[in-house]
Amino acid sequence: MRSDRILGLVVVVVALAYLASATQIQSSFFSDPMGPRAFPYLVGGLIVLTGLVFILRPDPSPNWPGPRSWAALAIAALVLVAYAYALKPLGFLVPTAIAGSILSYQIGPRVLPAILAGCGLSVGLFVIFKFLLGLSLFAFPRALMGA
Repeated sequence: MRSDRILGLVVVVVALAYLASATQIQSSFFSDPMGPRAFPYLVGGLIVLTGLVFILRPDPSPNWPGPRSWAALAIAALVLVAYAYALKPLGFLVPTAIAGSILSYQIGPRVLPAILAGCGLSVGLFVIFKFLLGLSLFAFPRALMGA
């Protein structure tokens, strides 16, 4: 019970810091009626509520994951940090395919399906982000793309 309450307190404090940083978002002259702060406020508010649930209704006998699960979480965190650093120099497709493949392999440890899932995720997300949402993404390193 104590661990749930500590986690809830940490979540609430982080969410409040997130909400405080969201107040610093500048509104442009041509913004939508709700403004750019609406989504961060919604997310921060939901996170605060989630933390309060952990504080007010803790699990009486929480089951902590074993060492293997902690190792898998650590690997996933390292992959995501490396992915964030690799995006700018390597473009979108290759880092996303590699990160997607590694994370897919953790879900189901079969090599070929994990590679196919990572490649499919990479191409699918690129199409959605670049062409449907209009984000300025580079598929490959800028040097290869002539930029």
